[in-house]
Amino acid sequence: MGQPTPATDDGWWRSAVIYQVYVRSFADGDGDGTGDLAGVRARLPYLAELGVDALWFTPWYRSPMKDGGYDVADYRAIDPAFGTLAEAEKLIAEARELGIRTIVDIVPNHVSDQHPWFRAALAGGPGRELFHFRPGRGEHGELPPNDWQSEFGGPAWTRLPDGDWYLHLFAPEQPDLNWAHPAVRQEHEDILRFWFERGVAGVRIDSAALLAKDPELPDVTDGRAPHPYVDRDELHDVYRAWRAVADEYGAVFVGEVWLPDTERFARYLRPDELHTAFNFSFLTCPWDADRLRTSIDDTLAEHAPVGAPATWVLCNHDVTRTVTRYGRADTGFDFATKAFGTPTDLALGTRRARAAALLSLALPGTVYVYQGEELGLPEADIPPDRIEDPMHARSGGTDPGRDGCRVPLPWAAGEPHAGFGGDPWLPQPDGWAAYAADRQAEDPGSMLSLYRAAIRLRPESGDGPLTWLPAPDGVLAFTRADVLCVVNLADTPVDLPAHTELLLRSGPLDTAGRLPGDTAVWLRA
Repeated sequence: MGQPTPATDDGWWRSAVIYQVYVRSFADGDGDGTGDLAGVRARLPYLAELGVDALWFTPWYRSPMKDGGYDVADYRAIDPAFGTLAEAEKLIAEARELGIRTIVDIVPNHVSDQHPWFRAALAGGPGRELFHFRPGRGEHGELPPNDWQSEFGGPAWTRLPDGDWYLHLFAPEQPDLNWAHPAVRQEHEDILRFWFERGVAGVRIDSAALLAKDPELPDVTDGRAPHPYVDRDELHDVYRAWRAVADEYGAVFVGEVWLPDTERFARYLRPDELHTAFNFSFLTCPWDADRLRTSIDDTLAEHAPVGAPATWVLCNHDVTRTVTRYGRADTGFDFATKAFGTPTDLALGTRRARAAALLSLALPGTVYVYQGEELGLPEADIPPDRIEDPMHARSGGTDPGRDGCRVPLPWAAGEPHAGFGGDPWLPQPDGWAAYAADRQAEDPGSMLSLYRAAIRLRPESGDGPLTWLPAPDGVLAFTRADVLCVVNLADTPVDLPAHTELLLRSGPLDTAGRLPGDTAVWLRA
């Protein structure tokens, strides 16, 4: 077993760069085409050279993989496709020796339908109290108990042969837990301790605002407040109890909290609840200077009253990759179209993604980097017969799903499958080897070299606040300590402000030494 994290908090998470590992697609150590813990362990030197402070692992637990591992069958076991618990303990320890902490993903809203609790519930008896079972409506109970819809499309209810229905806000294979039951709360506190005892430094909480349900399970269309399952007040008692557990180990939380109400959002970040939460307004913002500045200002303002650091992220395992998104005529976020629809100019998207990397890494707070973003990977088009994401099937094929950002990484240009390992579980596009890490490591102008340099220089901006500078329309310019960040989102070049040194640039300056459009620089004041 790895050494437990000391029960101290040095605040490392307030300015950390955290790298998201989607294990299945990171690196394949045994040649079976599926990424695994052996593959991650072999690439730890790469991650250390990149300079990240921590790794966030999407679920690596035993799972039928009906939703990419977010359908957990056993929180205390590693899925055999990835390795063993002993390997996970070695990985946590080996990463820590390199100065890299580990964050694991907890999915408290639901479990797999193969979880022992749900299998017992199907057999009847008191086990059903741990979930949401209800009789149906209609003359013969043939209609769902209410009008709730699944996040993946279709009703959020499935009927069993005995006539009862059970709730699943996601896929039918992911039954929702009943968080009003004390056994559910106790089990999750025990799970936290299990992983903290193995040296895990933090937990990312999936769908963190959805756990609690109105016990009456009313229709959403009733319009009653509060919402029957989003952001209910009783959730905060859950997270206060979790925080007490985390504080025993000096561990931290980051919550996946999608809320438009900034005051309600900030409540999750009070000193006795979560340490941080993902900032989705920045991720979903189009490539527009005014809107990005508003997002940055609003984010910093909503975090200030509770003293929590902001988080910044350009992409994750659920979102179209940055290069593709920023290369569209309409660069706004669109769950419906994913990688399809508006044609993408990859050259334009790459320039903007490079500039966005310098922007995000210059901001105060925590930065998350999704695997492959440091390689400038575009979204991949997956043949329909190879798509595994349940969003595709549940939408009747109209939603392409999220597999396009989950394609296995290219490591070595001259090796089969671009050095990933065996024949990948998702097909790699033609030309994928051109993005290989070994090729980019030798190119000082590559996306990988840019990320390495930016992460290395990032501490020079210090912990100081952000101060905006006067700038032309379409330009963002600010200082932190004695470092200036200038991002030109306009079409025409602009002069650089007075400075003593050019530290880093996302692309070349023009012949007059001006900053072209879709380009960013870091300067010493």
